[in-house]
Parts: sequence; structure tokens; C-alpha cells
Amino acid sequence: MALRRDRTRTEQQHPAPPAIELRAVRRSYGRGEGAVQALRGVDLVLPRGSFTAVMGPSGSGKSTFLQCAAGLDRPSSGEVLLGGVEITGLSENRLTELRRSRIGFVFQSFNLLPSLTVQQNVLLPQRLAGERQDRRRAGELLARVGLAEHGGRRPGQLSGGQQQRVAIARALITGPEVVFADEPTGALDTRTAHEVLGLLRQAVDTMGATVVMVTHDPVAASHADRVLFLADGAIADELWYPEPAAVADRMLSLTAVAQGRPAGAAA
Repeated sequence: MALRRDRTRTEQQHPAPPAIELRAVRRSYGRGEGAVQALRGVDLVLPRGSFTAVMGPSGSGKSTFLQCAAGLDRPSSGEVLLGGVEITGLSENRLTELRRSRIGFVFQSFNLLPSLTVQQNVLLPQRLAGERQDRRRAGELLARVGLAEHGGRRPGQLSGGQQQRVAIARALITGPEVVFADEPTGALDTRTAHEVLGLLRQAVDTMGATVVMVTHDPVAASHADRVLFLADGAIADELWYPEPAAVADRMLSLTAVAQGRPAGAAA
């Protein structure tokens, strides 16, 4: 009991850093009058074990936000911290190592290698990171996503929803600090999308994962704890514990403003 009290006291005195932190992050493309300001001084803290959805009109900066937060692109200025570690100044080799070991990715197009089995695809991040391939953990993750009997199959033998389940298992294999999901349900039917979103929600609630998801779908966003709305490269609004209708209303307002129409006007 004394050891537990000491550990609790230490955690209170030295709390764990956020999963992701952005400090005055800017990203521009081009120079001079033709420069495009994709991000305009974004400040954001994402706690560990949280599920955040990112939405916004076309051209709002969603993709750039994800790329900078995940270390896939470097900000023009500002800082990105992963688990308290500033990553914007790291070398490309160190950044690649960090992404392989501490970040998971789920994409709309699944990005599975067709020549590998399902289990080999799940184990690929460990292989690329030079870690021991933990087949037992891969089996456990495949069981979690309902594919325990499919480890020996090839991706081409699976449905789209099953392939996205494999992608989620692959994203979790290294026990990453953050999983970035880019339109993970964009290629799926409504029922399958609901199942995949449930798996991401489960990863947060039962495995302590941190998920950041870019989506255009208000129903998908409603699975998150918080929705961030981007507009013109900045955070324009946020909504906690969202309902689909409320998310859709905010998106309609932002899209109307982006198109130069009064908020609430018909498209």
C-alpha cells in the first residue's frame, strides 16, 4: 500500500505530458503574394486516452494539420510535441524511427501490402522498426477486431471492412502513443463504418489509446470525445461529446462562411 501511495504521489507531482501538443504551429506553401497559409498559429493540447475528431470545409487545413501533428510534414514555424518530446527539430531518420515506434496510422485506402498475409501486415510496423515481431500480440489484436481466424489470408481475400479492421490492428501493434486516422470510414458502407468506429472507440476506452481522426462525416465524428472544427487554417470551434445533428449544424455554418454566404443560408 505504501508503494502505491508513493507512486500516486509521484504521478500527481509529475503528471504525464499530453499525447500531442501544438504550439503556434504555422504551415505555408509557396512564397510571396502567392503563398498559401494552410495553418495559422494552431495551439492545441490533446490528452492521453482521448478521441478527437477534426472537421472543416474543403481547404480548411485538416490534412495539413494531421500531417504536421503526425510528423509527416514540418511546420513553417511553431512546435509539435509527442508525449512531451519536441519532434519538429528532429532529423528525418530520427523522425522516421519515432513514427514507426510511437505513432499508428489508419488510412481510407487501408494501405495493406497484398503480397503479405493478414498477420504479416499487422506485424509490419514492428518489422520496420527493427523490433521483435510479436505474433502472439498480433493474434490478440486480430481477435479484438474479429479476425482471429483470418491471419493466414491475403488482404485481397477480405472485404473492405475486414481490411480496415486489419489496418486498425496494424496501427496498434507497437502500442503507439497516438493513432492518426485519415477518413477511416470514407470507403465503407454505413454498417461497416459503424463497426470500424466502434473499434477505434474501444481502443481508446479499453486500451488507453489516443485517437485523432480527420473526417467529413458528422456521424463518424459523434464517436469522438471532442470535435475540432478548422476554418481557414485555424481552430474555429469545438464541440464536446457531440451528437451528429449538432456536428452537422456547425459544419453547415462553417461551410456557408467559407463560401461567402451568411451562416444558415442554403447551399
